[in-house]
Amino acid sequence: IKDLTKIGFDGYAIGGLAVGETQKEMFSILDYIKDDLPSDKPRYLMGVGTPTDILGAVKRGVDMFDCVIPTRHARNGQIYTSGGMIRIKNAKYQKDTNPVDENCSCYTCQNFSRSYIRHLKNCNEILGSRLATIHNLFFYFDLMRQIQESIRENEFKKFADAFIQGYQQ
Repeated sequence: IKDLTKIGFDGYAIGGLAVGETQKEMFSILDYIKDDLPSDKPRYLMGVGTPTDILGAVKRGVDMFDCVIPTRHARNGQIYTSGGMIRIKNAKYQKDTNPVDENCSCYTCQNFSRSYIRHLKNCNEILGSRLATIHNLFFYFDLMRQIQESIRENEFKKFADAFIQGYQQ
């Protein structure tokens, strides 16, 4: 890191932390390196992660992320909600006429029920994956918007703690 920062890049990518490490190990590495990276340059964490991964990384100074999780999980029937991730293909959603997430204003949640999306997914109808993907991407974009807003208001720790407490992963 010290040699790279001497070069003076416009930002710094952190990679190799999404290939089997536990969240605790990832956070430990981020804690270890955070003071060696320039605070006035963007920090990009490659291939991470879940909502709680993102919150923990932001807490440790990371600014940017990319990850296949929202779309890959949507294709497999895993949908992120304000209360945690649900597996929409499970039988308990067979007659559930609620939206995927009652706290969400995305197209999917405004127009389709859990039972309908479950039906589509279990029939291997591509629309099920599309609707789940629309929701998951909206969920992630909204999470990032809330993170940015909480940072601007100097309330990030409060926001992150409340989100994690309400989020059952």
